[in-house]
Amino acid sequence: MAMLDLFREMDNLRRDIDTVFRGLGRTTPFEPSFLPGLGAGRHPQINLREDSDSLYVDALVPGIDPKDLELSVLRNTLTLSGVRRELGEKATWHRNERGSGKFLRTIELPVEVDAAKVKAECRNGVLRVTLPKSEAARPKKISVKPS
Repeated sequence: MAMLDLFREMDNLRRDIDTVFRGLGRTTPFEPSFLPGLGAGRHPQINLREDSDSLYVDALVPGIDPKDLELSVLRNTLTLSGVRRELGEKATWHRNERGSGKFLRTIELPVEVDAAKVKAECRNGVLRVTLPKSEAARPKKISVKPS
């Protein structure tokens, strides 16, 4: 029996609603505030790669203070949430593409990870999360003995 992943189901529902309202010629109240505009998709944008020991997630978080980011790991799901603060300046905006506000991104990982060994660092607007694979997810080398 498959387990229900509430965050994934909510994200799928939001994307379905976005798809219904996309293309109406104006913005909708359902668009994510992190990166506004038609076709914005899920943000922050990420790269996910792996080697034999770990998974690596690089997320673009320019202009966000690392103390405003939260990460959590449960089995094979990484959740990244945070807030991009509005600029406190009173101004007439001619273009405002960066957006502000809260965001939440749930990333389904291809394997289970060891949550106790996860590391994260933020440098130059890129959040790097290193997720060591659990022992069960690592490839096992089996030697073949001659008969």
